[in-house]
Amino acid sequence: MHILRKIYDNLEEGLSAFLVGVMILCLIIQVGIRTLTGSALAWTEELSRFCFIWAVYVAASLAVKRAAHVRISAQFLLAPLKARLFFRVLADAAWLGFNIFFVALSSEIVADAFAFPEVSPTLGWTKAYIELIIPVSFVIMSWRLVETYLICWKKGDFASLVVIAEEGQKK
Repeated sequence: MHILRKIYDNLEEGLSAFLVGVMILCLIIQVGIRTLTGSALAWTEELSRFCFIWAVYVAASLAVKRAAHVRISAQFLLAPLKARLFFRVLADAAWLGFNIFFVALSSEIVADAFAFPEVSPTLGWTKAYIELIIPVSFVIMSWRLVETYLICWKKGDFASLVVIAEEGQKK
């Protein structure tokens, strides 16, 4: 079970690093071949594009996991702790609702893409497999968001969601 926990805890980091690594390798090969021969390899360009798309969506769930996503909260800096917590929960609930809606919508689109497959020109991959990252990443983002609340609930410390640096130092 220890290895499964390690994989779970580092899934987004490892997958992001792998995808970015493959993308960079493809681009290095592309530039090298283009410099040496004057012509390009089409598959490297296509694979790097697919890796970029996947890396962006995987990194989005990584940002949720690390609470490093963009959040506008300056308007709440002077508000009391309970008010900040209320608006944080409200914003996260709206975000979770949007994610669920987007999973449903993008799942329909991916299902249509499987029903009427479009094949990538050089690699010959069904593009629905590339597009599948969209609903999957929104499910993972939703889970990571809920997981944050579960961890805080288990610790009994919801205030840590909205503590400002100065308040954290006073504790």
